[in-house]
Amino acid sequence: MKKLALISLLAIFFMASCSSIQVMSDYDKTVDFNQYKTYSFYGWAKNSDEVLNQLDKERLEKAFADEFSKRGLKFVKEGGDLMVSLYIVTKQKQETSATTTTMGGGPYYAGRYYGYGPGWGWGAGMSTTSYHTYDYTEGTLICDVFDAKAKKLIWEGIGKGTISEDPSNRDTNIPAAVAKIMSKYPVKPVE
Repeated sequence: MKKLALISLLAIFFMASCSSIQVMSDYDKTVDFNQYKTYSFYGWAKNSDEVLNQLDKERLEKAFADEFSKRGLKFVKEGGDLMVSLYIVTKQKQETSATTTTMGGGPYYAGRYYGYGPGWGWGAGMSTTSYHTYDYTEGTLICDVFDAKAKKLIWEGIGKGTISEDPSNRDTNIPAAVAKIMSKYPVKPVE
């Protein structure tokens, strides 16, 4: 049951709002990425795809295929210049937020004269702080690109965000999240 809940949550990873995705990347700056013409899909790293349902797995693979195609790379089943591997990680997190509400208080005039009598002052107020703790799941999608001949990692793109429980926009959110991750790839899309 717990695995089914995780699958449901992760399937919606891509995401409540694409703007909420944090994207990071790293690459080998000595490599000319324009030299590569083909790629092969190595697969999902060590069982990480087990948390996805088949539909979302296919959506992710298609979204990456579209992004590589936009960069002039052709998919070949075997023997590509590049090998692409995908990996997904989830992590349960907890966050606490505080809200402070203040009521009353403010200036008043009492008319003082040489320390006695009326003058300006400040009235007492009251404040209350409320704390709210909530649990959420953070999902991380990693795309590793290897030079197939050198067997060497040359680019890694990472997208991290809070998993949404709203499944209604997967067809648009998954490609948008993948496009955001791939925006860091050293070769820009061909228009």
